[in-house]
Amino acid sequence: MAKTVLVTGGAGYVGAVLVPKLLSHGYKVKVLDWYLYGDVFHSFRDSRLVQVKGDIRDRELLKRELHSIDAVIHLACISNDPSFDLDPVLGKSVNYDGTILLIDIAREMGVKRFIYASSSSVYGLKLETQVTEDLSTTPLTGYSTYKALCETYLLGKQTKDFTVCILRPATICGYSPRLRLDLIVNMLTTQAIVNKKITVFGGGQLRPNIHIEDITDLYVNMLVYPKKKIAGAIYNAGCKNYSLYQIARLIKQTLDDKTIDIVTVPTDDQRSYHISSEKIHKELGFMPKHTVENAIMDLKKAFGKGYVVDALTNDLYYNAKTMKKFNKTITMSS
Repeated sequence: MAKTVLVTGGAGYVGAVLVPKLLSHGYKVKVLDWYLYGDVFHSFRDSRLVQVKGDIRDRELLKRELHSIDAVIHLACISNDPSFDLDPVLGKSVNYDGTILLIDIAREMGVKRFIYASSSSVYGLKLETQVTEDLSTTPLTGYSTYKALCETYLLGKQTKDFTVCILRPATICGYSPRLRLDLIVNMLTTQAIVNKKITVFGGGQLRPNIHIEDITDLYVNMLVYPKKKIAGAIYNAGCKNYSLYQIARLIKQTLDDKTIDIVTVPTDDQRSYHISSEKIHKELGFMPKHTVENAIMDLKKAFGKGYVVDALTNDLYYNAKTMKKFNKTITMSS
């Protein structure tokens, strides 16, 4: 069992829920992050948590911070298509070059287990009803293209002493202290709560979904699954596939508010993803315990408690808006 875990991007949407879970399971945790969205762990008083503000492209930093690390959970990336497309050169530099460097140095420094957060979007548009891990990857965007390329590189580094495993998560939903409102369930739920109106672009496009509590439970589990079960493996991780219109209807029903209006408008964005998660159920026994309805209600409670401030205008809830500011800072300082 790994004892010291490095979580790259650990101050992000997923990391903000994952890191406290790792600590509660007795792990020492080191977070490596840009901290673009602030320090979600500022109130933590736990000597087992070490926070490092830095860049996964910094070779010397990686060599220093990977010393005595047992396992890496690699979440860090410029996340989602709009954020990546703001600066594809930077996106490739971080998401691909940085990941390759991290993999190489992790293996060199004796890390035993490397868990990579890929994306279900690597499949692209599939006509098969069951999109399983043995299907080819045909990514539609720069973001998903480099996710797929990193997978290939990582699998080539698997050895008896360096266990690698790839997760292809569905679109994550639910409340996190580092909240994202640019993810489909979260975004449409916010519209329903704030505006009493949900705008759906298209409607027929599919999205697989998984609750943030389930995906973070899975990352914790990945540290204890037997090596022989996960070595060199790829797993989809999702709950249910819904169309965008079905998600909107589900939100209206779950909030139990008949005044919420659902409006559909045409769109050229036909990205549509769906996955099967049977493999992870059968091989690892992993079954999600939470639903999209749970995520909707979690968000409703967070709004009710005042945890979400200026939901539609606060750039910190939207990755592309924050990355746009960050890119301007880079340009001005270069």
